[in-house]
Amino acid sequence: MGNVVVLGVFVADTAYRADRMPRMGETVMGNSFSLGPGGKGSNQAVAAGRLGADVAMISRLGKDDFAEMALNTWKAAGVTPYVTQSPDDYTGAAYIFIEHATGNNAIIIAPGAAANISAQDLEDHADLIAAADVFVTQLEQPLSAAQRGLELAKAAGVITILNPAPAVELPAEMLALCDYVTPNETETEILTGMPVTNEAEAAQAAAALHQMGVKTPIITLGEKGAYLHGHGLIPAFSVGEVVETTGAGDAFNGGLAAALSEGFTPVEAVRIGSATAGISVTRAGTAPAMPSRAEVDALLC
Repeated sequence: MGNVVVLGVFVADTAYRADRMPRMGETVMGNSFSLGPGGKGSNQAVAAGRLGADVAMISRLGKDDFAEMALNTWKAAGVTPYVTQSPDDYTGAAYIFIEHATGNNAIIIAPGAAANISAQDLEDHADLIAAADVFVTQLEQPLSAAQRGLELAKAAGVITILNPAPAVELPAEMLALCDYVTPNETETEILTGMPVTNEAEAAQAAAALHQMGVKTPIITLGEKGAYLHGHGLIPAFSVGEVVETTGAGDAFNGGLAAALSEGFTPVEAVRIGSATAGISVTRAGTAPAMPSRAEVDALLC
């Protein structure tokens, strides 16, 4: 069992399914609605926990019903919270539009209390980070907090993973702290200025990210798989009908982190991440869609 520390955000996902997105000023009838746990960091922590990793989650919450949802979700997945709760702020929430025919999505996030995560929160948990095998973060909390977490992890010799979402341009000194960066096609283009529509373009963009300081870029390519710098395209798993793609990237990152924390090679870890993501898209929701270790192992066999 590996030890994973995740810095990130919890939000309550409010998911609306409809045939299409409404235009500004328009109302359309939806097909369904669901409320459940989400947030990239939280989803990744749950995915890693469901795979058997010993996971700690650094974040901030309000003191409200959505906070209780977060704590219960983490408890069920075996994730230990290291959070500050503020009664003067709200726990984050997300609006998720899901296109009924394809399962594709568009998302708006209001992080609430998590917007106040600071570098000091990471300093307060420096010993926790230093004791980890893998440290994972994203960009839903302030950039300064993510960078400080990466700095503390790198200084302690901990494997560092940055999932650069939502994508923004990043300073070279931050990229240099990353053992792995895991953008999708859109995020890769924002980081590098290079479009990614096929394997050859993924190879070029991964090489550019490596030149920018990332030790091992991994570009996720949806149903095509993931491009691992230095190894090429690792195909995705075919697992059946796609129900929802919302948490696929988080499933991949959680699976990757859990695998690396156990000492799997990068190729093996990407396959485990891809299997985790492949199973997750056959189910509705984000955190509730994360598979168990037994399910992932069965798919890998």
